This record gives sequence, structure tokens and C-alpha cells, in this order.
Amino acid sequence: MTDISVIVLTKDEEKHMPRFFEKLAPLEPREVFLVDCLSTDRTKEIAESHGAVVIPHAWPGLYAVQFNWALDNCPVTSKWVLRLDADEYLEAETIEKLKAFLLQPPTAAAGAAEEVTGLTLELRRVFMGGVIRHGTNGIRLLRVWQKGCCRIEEREMDEHMMLLRGRQIDFDGAFYDDNLMSFEVWKAKHFVYARKEANNYFQTFSHPERVRNPSPTDLLKFRYYKAPRYLRAFGYFCIRYFVKGGFLDGVAGWRWHFWQGLWYRWLVDREILVVV
Repeated sequence: MTDISVIVLTKDEEKHMPRFFEKLAPLEPREVFLVDCLSTDRTKEIAESHGAVVIPHAWPGLYAVQFNWALDNCPVTSKWVLRLDADEYLEAETIEKLKAFLLQPPTAAAGAAEEVTGLTLELRRVFMGGVIRHGTNGIRLLRVWQKGCCRIEEREMDEHMMLLRGRQIDFDGAFYDDNLMSFEVWKAKHFVYARKEANNYFQTFSHPERVRNPSPTDLLKFRYYKAPRYLRAFGYFCIRYFVKGGFLDGVAGWRWHFWQGLWYRWLVDREILVVV
């Protein structure tokens, strides 16, 4: 058994649950906690059949608020915690490396200025059945940390885990975002995301402290939103698809960069225009 607990937020994730536990099994986590937003399908039954602890909790309105609630209320007994969504899974090679690392992680006593308390993993994507290797690769996210060392930013979109103490390192491993829902469901979700991103846009630019001391994510957004509306979406698509080689992924690359890089960013600009 690996000294790590997994926390996942769910709402009607029956389609993803079998793959989620199949991919997770080699990690042999000490505990798996599902904070479930009152699912009406078989999410709870499938999770419990795999030994997971299901904790029902009504949706508070934001993913970040729900996840921070999970951090405060899941009875985690392991030293380490892993955050995954139901449509995500660790690469098999990453699991083996992670198990080896957790047996003897580096500490301050081993020569580092601070103990390692967080690990970032590379985000890889599968879209409509095709692996995306170009255009949006290289993104790293904090997904593994020592219990009590992390919170999540309470914002509507692009929320990230924040390390409260110690230091984080870039771990040699990756996780996949591979949603099995239909394309129509994907589009419907992105209409909602576009409204949230528009709200986040106004919150960011109207918050004096974030303007004075922007995070790396905020800095990227400041640069992006200085460009003309709609034209910036087209420019963003061209950078991803042509400059960064998105076209090298063939049909899968075209689908991903058109729909998520151009169409979605157009939706965001439309929502911003509606508010303005």
C-alpha cells in the first residue's frame, strides 16, 4: 500500500468510474475519497465497490470551494495527497516512479533548503480519442503534496493548487486529461466555462492587489487581454496550431486547437462583450 490518499470531486461520473479505478489500481493508494455532489447515476455504487469512501456534499457553486471543503473534511490518514478529476489518470510509468519516490522523498536534512512537500506533474491531453502532443504541451500542475501543505485558489476558472509550506519540484511524470463524454456535452460545458472565464476576467482586472502582484497565470492573461477582442483568439489559435506545431497531431490536433483554442476563446470574448 502506498502512503498516499486520492481526492476526487464527482457528479454523475458513472462513465468515468471504471477506467478511473482501473488506472489507479497500480498506485495502491491508502485511501480514495470521492466528494460527491449528489450524483443520480451509479457513481457512488461503483466507487464503493472499489473500496472508495464516498462523502456526499452539495455543490457550493465553485470547484475550488468544494475542493477546499474536501481538504478540510476528508479523514486523510496518509502523509501524501493526490488530486485527480474523474476523467484524469496517471501515466503507468509515472505511478512506478511516484511509488519509488514516496518511499524515500528528499528532505531538508538531505541537503535541500526546505523539505519537498509538493510535486508538479505534466498535463497531457486526449481529445475525441486522439492524443495531443503539440501546441499546448509542457504545462505542469501541482497535483501531489504532503497533507496540510496545500489549498486551492478560490476563483471561477483556472484555479491552481497553492503550496503553503516547503517547496515543490517538477516530478518526472505525467497525468492524462481524457474525457469520455460526448462532444455535445463537451460543448455545453464550455458555454458555462466561457461565462466563468468572462467573470474571472473582470475580477482579475478590477482587483488592485492582483494587478500590482500578478501570479504567473495572471501575467499571461494580462498580455492576452491587451490584444483586440476576437483577433486575440485567432492569434492564439495560430500560435498553437502553426507556431507550436499543433498541426503535427493531424485530425486530433485540428479538432483540439480549433474547438478549444479558437472557438472557446471566441465564446469568452462574446461573453465579455455581453457584460460590457
